[in-house]
Amino acid sequence: MIDKQRMTDHVLDLIKIDSPSRKEKEVAIRLKTDMEQLGGESFFDDAGEKVNGNTGNLIVRINGNKRNARPFFLSAHMDTVGPGEGIKPSVDNGLIKSDGTTILGSDDKSGLAVIVEVIRTLKEKNIPHGDIEIAFTICEEIGLLGAKHIDISKFSSKHGIVLDSSTPSRLVLRCPSAERLEFKIYGLEAHAGLCPENGINAIQIASEAISKMRLGRIDHETTANIGNIQGGTATNIIPNLVRIIGEVRSHNEDKLISQKEHMRNCVRSTVSNYEIVIEDVKHKASYEEHSERSYDKMDLSEESEITHMVNRAVNNLGHGIKSHTSGGGL
Repeated sequence: MIDKQRMTDHVLDLIKIDSPSRKEKEVAIRLKTDMEQLGGESFFDDAGEKVNGNTGNLIVRINGNKRNARPFFLSAHMDTVGPGEGIKPSVDNGLIKSDGTTILGSDDKSGLAVIVEVIRTLKEKNIPHGDIEIAFTICEEIGLLGAKHIDISKFSSKHGIVLDSSTPSRLVLRCPSAERLEFKIYGLEAHAGLCPENGINAIQIASEAISKMRLGRIDHETTANIGNIQGGTATNIIPNLVRIIGEVRSHNEDKLISQKEHMRNCVRSTVSNYEIVIEDVKHKASYEEHSERSYDKMDLSEESEITHMVNRAVNNLGHGIKSHTSGGGL
């Protein structure tokens, strides 16, 4: 029923269109054209303006041809991770690959192509269906920003699928919540060769604080990471500012909060130990912190209606599928 060669050609075309996060405009225009040729009504929202991107989320509505059928939602994201420009895909023994110098970008160009091919097939075969609502989102790879700024009131669907998994034999039912943490640690600048005793090294404080943190896989539900450190100006200057950025993820809200507090306490207690006196003036290290919710968890039951809908479709096709708990955000 699905035209595999047409879908393959389409995903190859999409992969060749550069679409790093915040620069998805060209692939969005291509998808808008595809959808409108199939009778879809489409528009761009204002998410791009909110995240300093060159386009918003592309919202599409395909009118149904079956009376009283419930609307259904589909989604895939348009951006790719870096280096996501100048990709040269090829087909080798039935597998789509890059030439090895860049990523492939099948995350999530394959999801985009599947959605388009499904709509094409429905139209060509005149298959009965309800209204289909589609969100082609931006900036997924840098924190689900497009999805964060989407206007949910534009959709009436109560069920749907996000096509963004590594294998069609896996149905992701559970994803964690996540918090982003940022710390700015302030020391005291001094010349490292002439008067190092007059400085408080912010990098040293940061290193000590991080060394106290439980990081990596905390337990089967929780992970934590420090992923970015910025600071210092020169080797002969004791640094007075370091910026640390990290995250906590968990399927359990209490564990997420506990791990977040643990990391905050590591910074707080370490900073409090650093102070010096210069000419009877006491100088203390200090810090600022900021945290924000990156995304909330998804936790669907094996007995949920959408799970049963997917399983019925899979069984009808003679395939197998297993439910999965992911460490990635949705």
